[in-house]
Amino acid sequence: MVREDGKRNFALRESSGDETSVFSGNTPRQAALKAARRLEPGSSEDDADRVELRLREKGTDKVHIYDGWAWEETAPDDKPDWMPSEITEANVSKKGIEHLEE
Repeated sequence: MVREDGKRNFALRESSGDETSVFSGNTPRQAALKAARRLEPGSSEDDADRVELRLREKGTDKVHIYDGWAWEETAPDDKPDWMPSEITEANVSKKGIEHLEE
């Protein structure tokens, strides 16, 4: 379901089927990146653990499946004053889409 501002809501599904969090974005990837930033970060992108993220688009039976990972990185030199010196970066890779049969 698309909101008035064009964003869609995606519920993060656990393996048990529970939906614990909701992330919004214009695309499923944008919501998956937000979810990936909450993962436990590794010391570098290569050391980060890959975790499967399953995001159900609200109002539909589509479940978007991604591998996500996060890592710590030094903030850029031109960062704003409020930004910490270490930031969490994230990336995702799409694995596919499933349709629920509930």
